Amino acid sequence: MNGKNRRILLKSRPVGMPTAANFGAVDVPLLPVADGDVRRRTIYLSVDPYMRGRMSDAASYAAPVNLGDVMCGHTVSEVVESRNPAFRTGDIVAGYDGWQQYAASNGKDLRKLDPRAAPVSTALGVLGMPGMTAFVGLIDIGQPRAGETVVVSAASGAVGSVVGQLAKARGCRAVGIAGSAEKCRYVVEELGFDACVNYKTDDLVPALQAACPNRIDIDFENVGGAVLAAVLRVLNRGARIPLCGRISEYNDTEDRGGPSLRSLLVNRAMIKGFIVSDHGDRMPAFIQEVAPLVRDRRIKYREDVIDGL
Repeated sequence: MNGKNRRILLKSRPVGMPTAANFGAVDVPLLPVADGDVRRRTIYLSVDPYMRGRMSDAASYAAPVNLGDVMCGHTVSEVVESRNPAFRTGDIVAGYDGWQQYAASNGKDLRKLDPRAAPVSTALGVLGMPGMTAFVGLIDIGQPRAGETVVVSAASGAVGSVVGQLAKARGCRAVGIAGSAEKCRYVVEELGFDACVNYKTDDLVPALQAACPNRIDIDFENVGGAVLAAVLRVLNRGARIPLCGRISEYNDTEDRGGPSLRSLLVNRAMIKGFIVSDHGDRMPAFIQEVAPLVRDRRIKYREDVIDGL
């Protein structure tokens, strides 16, 4: 197969919010596919919050993207050339090919998708890494019980939206935290949360107390900062906090400190950070529980699709 491969490279480390100047595009020749390898063409590329950490060279749970390398990212692709008997031309696969039009490997890093089972784009969202993150954090760490109250920050996002709906499916009260009236309406009216607090306009602690009359048993934490500080003041005894992210701090250039942890002590609460890539063995259980809920529209989702690389 002849042609060019468009790649987006990380050219410099962002300071604060990333800009286009931190990236560069190059076109490189497509090399012949080696024996045992499979080449695929990217159909969908997911852009996720964790990528901000990979742009930085600060110590973290994963190595940063090297300057001059292809920016990382989860992908859905179509096999266009195969010298591997496990794959045929036309197969649709999920992988981690990054910001480029084509990729080739031995296929061990790929997962075949069935377009008849669900739209293939869901492998990057509700049935992919974000959905899996919601499942591992809520089910394995939060361990929800029917009748409990589950709060989730960034509730309208790819992870938070699944957390709340999965909590409802498990018989819990689901309360979202989001950053606009429109997002709160979406969370309650379309996703079926019981309530949603707008952290930009509401006084967070009283608003959470009103939305959670029995206080908070599980806080699925995506935001950190002032949002987490408010949640800590409304915890129940024995509360669990799966710590998924800290979106409010990703672009900080200096450490702003953290909230008081007194509530964790007084309420015998547990907070546990987790990285979804450590839990690959839970993928079958995740698909088994969540895929039918998506198919039956008990878990709804929204996708923002932009053409171009």
